[in-house]
Amino acid sequence: MLKIFKRNSKQETNIAESFDPEKPIPSHIAIIMDGNGRWAQKRMMPRIAGHKEGMNNVKTITKHASQLGVKVLTLYAFSTENWKRPTDEVNFLMKLPVDFFDVFVPELIKENVKVNVMGYKEYLPAHTQNAVENAIEQTKDNTGMILNFALNYGSRAEMLTAVNEIVDLAKEGKITETVDEEQFSSYLMTASLGKDLQDPDLLIRTSGEERISNFLLWQIAYSELFFTEMFWPDFTTSHLEEAIASYQLRNRRFGGLKETTEGDA
Repeated sequence: MLKIFKRNSKQETNIAESFDPEKPIPSHIAIIMDGNGRWAQKRMMPRIAGHKEGMNNVKTITKHASQLGVKVLTLYAFSTENWKRPTDEVNFLMKLPVDFFDVFVPELIKENVKVNVMGYKEYLPAHTQNAVENAIEQTKDNTGMILNFALNYGSRAEMLTAVNEIVDLAKEGKITETVDEEQFSSYLMTASLGKDLQDPDLLIRTSGEERISNFLLWQIAYSELFFTEMFWPDFTTSHLEEAIASYQLRNRRFGGLKETTEGDA
């Protein structure tokens, strides 16, 4: 049975204070940026105001993650299920990347951050596709952290697409042996990040919700999970460090056992 433990404020403070930039930093952090609409509603503002504030926070967290030495930051920006939202909200969300990249790309270049976008981009409006492709093109020579947006992305759809591609290749005789985990991973959208970086080390979800919501279901098999009640616009660099501190305190065994020292057994 999966148990979710809530920390009290004293425990949160202790974890936050334990952050050590000299200890291992997760190479790949994935974030479900949840709570933008509720953040706005609490302030008697329209939901789109929360999305705008949330996108502004992406800039802050991106820079800090890059400065801490994170190699990939994957942000769940728009899911394949988000099309069900009100038309006005969807239209606003589709315009956000245009405004975001127009302002932020020069800063990303300065920070040596490379933009990547995964998802079913072909179904996005033309102006959104153009903004995405321009950002990718303008930052393609950057060699620092990869800012990886999951845009019109859904994990079940991703896996079905991979399965169908493998089936087609098998029918053509291009695949003749049993597909293993490593091969299957190579057909997923995160494959472009490289074998060592395609699976997140740490998954963060904001807003107090404790579910995965069809995000990187294959890739997070051994990721450390961190849930916070903070709405995404309120998620600060200190909260990011708290999440990383929690990661640094965990014992990652990947299904096996690590050797114990005397007194640890």
